Amino acid sequence: MVRCQCCGMRVPTFTDVLDARDRITPVLPPTPMWHSTALSAATGAEIFVKYENTQPIGAFKVRGGLNLLATMPERERAAGVLGYSTGNHAQSLAYAARHFDVPCTIVMPENANPTKAAAVRALGAELVEFGATFDESSARAHELVAERGMRLVSAANEPRLVAGVATAYLELVRTQPDLDAIVVPVGGGSGAAAACIVTARLAPRCEFIAVQSAASPAAHDSWRAGEVVERPNTTAAEGLATGSGFELTQRILRDRLTDFMLVDDADIAAAQWSMLRDAHTLAEGAGAAALAAVLAQRDRFAGKRVAIVCTGANASQAELRRIIPRG
Repeated sequence: MVRCQCCGMRVPTFTDVLDARDRITPVLPPTPMWHSTALSAATGAEIFVKYENTQPIGAFKVRGGLNLLATMPERERAAGVLGYSTGNHAQSLAYAARHFDVPCTIVMPENANPTKAAAVRALGAELVEFGATFDESSARAHELVAERGMRLVSAANEPRLVAGVATAYLELVRTQPDLDAIVVPVGGGSGAAAACIVTARLAPRCEFIAVQSAASPAAHDSWRAGEVVERPNTTAAEGLATGSGFELTQRILRDRLTDFMLVDDADIAAAQWSMLRDAHTLAEGAGAAALAAVLAQRDRFAGKRVAIVCTGANASQAELRRIIPRG
C-alpha cells in the first residue's frame, strides 16, 4: 500500500494485487473469458466476456472478501466483521468469514434481493434487514459496530478489498492483452478502481470505461465533479445502487478512468435479456450494465476489441420476470 500525498489515504498498488493473487488462487481458480459471437454481432464490436458470475457466490466480490480476511490480524478476526450491502459484498464477507471461521454480521435493506439475502444466511452470517436503501443500511451498520466492537467493512473504502477484486482484471488483461477497451459496471466502484490499477500497469493504451445507472448516478457524478457527492438512489439494479461516491475508489478512478457513462434501467434490462437469450448467460442488472453501455453507443465501440465484465448472476425471480419479454 502507498499513502496518497494529497489526502493520506492508503491506496493499493500493483504489488498488492500480485500478493492478493497468491492468497486467492488456492481458493478460487481463474474465471473464464470467452469471445462471444452473438454479442459481437449485436454490438458491431468484438466482444469478450469475463464471466465473474461463475464464482462460488455468483459474483466478483468474493475475491475482495477473501483477500481482506486473509490479511486481518487475529485479534480483529476474533471480534468478527460487520458489513452493509445490497447483496454481493454481503455474500463476499459471509463466504470469506465461513472460510476463515470468523463471526460475520451483514446489514441489508429490508427490500433486499431475496436470492442474495438467502445466500447470506446459508453461508452462516447473521443478517440484519434495515432501511429502504443501501445508505440507510450503512447508517445502521455503523451503529451496530459501535455496540458490538466488530470490524466494519466498507463496500468500497477498503484497499485490500480493491486489491483482491483486481485479480479478476489481472486474469482479464493477461488473457486478452490487446484490447481496445474494457467496460466495467460501477456501484461503489471497487471493481472499476481495481481495473484501473491493473490496466495502468499492463494495458496503458487500453481505454477504460465505467458505467452506472442514470437512476443512481452518485459515482458517475462524483467522478465528473472531482469530489464525492450524494445523489438520488432509485435504480432497480441493486449492484449499482449507491447514493454517494466513495473516497478511495474515486481517488483511483480520477487517475486512470477514460470515461464514465450512464445508462437507463430499461437499457440494462434489455442487455440482461440479450445476455440470457443470445449468450446463454445469466446476469443480474449490474452484471449486464457493461453490455448495456456498448449497445447504447454502438458507433463508439464498432470494430473494436472490447471486454465486458459480467460481474454477477444473482438475479431474483422477480427481476427475471421483468426482463423476459411477454409473448
